[in-house]
Amino acid sequence: MRIEPFTPRVPDSAIEDLRARLERTRFPDALPDTGWTYGADLDTMRTLRDHWLHRFDWRAQEAELARWHHHRAPDLGIHFVHERGAGPRPFPLVITHGWPGSFLEILPIVPLLTHPPDPADAFDVVVPSLPGYGYSDRPTRPGMDPFRTAEIWDDLMRGLGYPRYGAQGGDMGAAVSTVLGLRHAASVAAIHLNYIPGSYRPFVDGEPTAAEKQFLADADDWWARRGAYGHVQRNEPQTLAFALNDSPMGLAAWIVTKLREWADCDGRLERRFTFDEILTHVSLYWFTETIGSSCRRYFDGRLAPLHFGRGDRVSVPCGIARFPKEEPFPPREWIERGYDVARWTEMPRGGHFASMEEPALLAEDIRGFFRPYRV
Repeated sequence: MRIEPFTPRVPDSAIEDLRARLERTRFPDALPDTGWTYGADLDTMRTLRDHWLHRFDWRAQEAELARWHHHRAPDLGIHFVHERGAGPRPFPLVITHGWPGSFLEILPIVPLLTHPPDPADAFDVVVPSLPGYGYSDRPTRPGMDPFRTAEIWDDLMRGLGYPRYGAQGGDMGAAVSTVLGLRHAASVAAIHLNYIPGSYRPFVDGEPTAAEKQFLADADDWWARRGAYGHVQRNEPQTLAFALNDSPMGLAAWIVTKLREWADCDGRLERRFTFDEILTHVSLYWFTETIGSSCRRYFDGRLAPLHFGRGDRVSVPCGIARFPKEEPFPPREWIERGYDVARWTEMPRGGHFASMEEPALLAEDIRGFFRPYRV
């Protein structure tokens, strides 16, 4: 497998085009004193636009990104960061991001895994960009679901010289990691998840428990109240792409609302994220023009859900990190119907973006979980 070094760099013309579009932003009206009730808050988005236009420095962010070891696997169409661990025997670990994140959201935990307090806990960490995200290629045909992505990840890890490795992920990364454990157990020693895929349905022989029934009702309620984004992306991602690929502030609003709703921040973005952090993520989507291809994964995933039949089970050991603001989250018995849960950790704080919100907590749990599976 060919591996090539890669340097993130956008042309000056792209930055100038973004600035011109921001200057011409046509803001919508909003009802007075409604804040986030109807969606993105107008005052917040005006402030964010001003920061993006007058204070945010993409070139400075690129310089920070240059500190990492970026590569591309051209035959797979995949960009990835590959950081080698300290110590005598670093264990290979592939970590997969989700939506509306990117490889950027994983970076805060990488040094905690490559250079931990005890060198015996060190990992060689591989952080790929999902197909259609960031610097990875945009798929040119349908079907880029978690099953296909897991095949690519296994090819990537083997191509890097890792015949046996671990997998970790949240959001879509949890789906890919689940499939790695389900379909690639010969290579995958264990998996660690901080999210349970939304499409996961285990085989149930008989009646669900009371806790499981309550979870299913709560999940239905959550999707009815907060799942509009997912319904659109699962059914008409291309329609949405026309707006978000053309308007930087439309793109920012679509992403910022999810950061605010899903993080453990009590509705206050600044409790968890700086404007520079937010805009680096949004700018990555903008410059790579990948919001449309990222949303198409929801369509492809809908056609290939993680519905387990009789006998389907992730047989490799699984660690679960349960962050309190990650909702909806199944009860343990629902998860254990389809996973071999070897470790369950109730986290004191944190939400959907665990690697950004609570990197130390997540890294500590990953280190502890994988200790028995390194040999």
